[in-house]
Amino acid sequence: MTFEELYRRMLRQAVSGADKVPLPEDVNPHQLDCLLHPETCAPILRIADCRDCGPDPACAAVCLLRAVKRGPDGNVHIDPTLCAGCASCVEACQSGALTASRDALPALSAIKHAKGPVYALIAPAFHGQFAADVTPGRLRNAFKSLGFQGMVEVALFADILTLKEALEFDRNILTEEDYQLTSCCCPMWIAMLRKVYHELMPHVPGAVSPMVAAGRTIKRLHPDAVTIFVGPCVAKKAEAREPDLAGAVDFVLTFQEVRDIFQAAGIRPETMPEAEQDHSSRAGRVYARAGGVSEAVRATVTRLHPDRGVKIRTRQADGIPACRAMIEGLRAGDRSANFLEGMGCVGGCVGGPKAILDRDSGRVNVELYGDQAEYATPLDNPYVLELLQKLGFDTVEDFLEHSELFNRAL
Repeated sequence: MTFEELYRRMLRQAVSGADKVPLPEDVNPHQLDCLLHPETCAPILRIADCRDCGPDPACAAVCLLRAVKRGPDGNVHIDPTLCAGCASCVEACQSGALTASRDALPALSAIKHAKGPVYALIAPAFHGQFAADVTPGRLRNAFKSLGFQGMVEVALFADILTLKEALEFDRNILTEEDYQLTSCCCPMWIAMLRKVYHELMPHVPGAVSPMVAAGRTIKRLHPDAVTIFVGPCVAKKAEAREPDLAGAVDFVLTFQEVRDIFQAAGIRPETMPEAEQDHSSRAGRVYARAGGVSEAVRATVTRLHPDRGVKIRTRQADGIPACRAMIEGLRAGDRSANFLEGMGCVGGCVGGPKAILDRDSGRVNVELYGDQAEYATPLDNPYVLELLQKLGFDTVEDFLEHSELFNRAL
């Protein structure tokens, strides 16, 4: 039985609610363990023998963090302490031996046995991923039919992080030589800065990602809640397990995993009734495509102080090679930009390895959804201020000075 066959069989069993069915004798115990306990494995799994790839396998060559190594048995092995889940090795693998890990089975079990509410935290890149006519309201009801209490758009928390980074830029960037590296979106970008260009970390504000901000906020308001992030990114699986972030998000599912669950359960989101609940601004919604964070922060900084002395000058790079080239230019003295955004995937999150749509279509959908937003920036969005007040922040200044909930140890 192949890994994919095992996954599909166990998924059908999980959504049916049937008692455990004996598995065939040829089940690989390592594959079974990784499906049932993905937290014990790296975000990328080796599911087949790959001894014939030569002494310098392509998967190891493309790994920025050197997590892929040839082992004594001749197979490549992935170090879970180093793997950030970028999935570059999966794309480079010539034998089909590598695949992304799956959290679907333990997530479904958690939904079934939850003692508190279960929330789907949907990434800003979701619009149009499951079908052209799957609106946010229909998708919300599709999740409810699986047992979720509701769906929370992470774009609202992108709004909050946009406000935080805009305020930090306003406070810290005082001369033409100062600069800020955006921190709040891509885990691969942060992993690259922390592990390859660590001397630049003083220029990275200590903000968590919108995913973690959403998870922490829900846990603050509902301590017994189960939080399940849904997006196009495998790297989010690794991010959710990082020691200083662990506990905010209980499981990470990719868009493709959720599509698999819907199909196994016979759920067609496009046929669901509407349940509209629109809380995010354009700024938070466009985080899903390359340049979105820069646009959001630039608009918010300008909204804060239109006549600011040192203007925000943004630059963005998407894809690991372009990110490295941008950083090398910065290290060489290029100060033409003072706010630099990096995204590990070409096209941004819409180009993530587990998106359903191609990145061009995903970008079009993100732009359309951004254009439909009632509010332009988080400063215009009353839901941002309402949520901050629920969390105990009475003023914007109070939020900036005491925002430990949205900070991490960098």
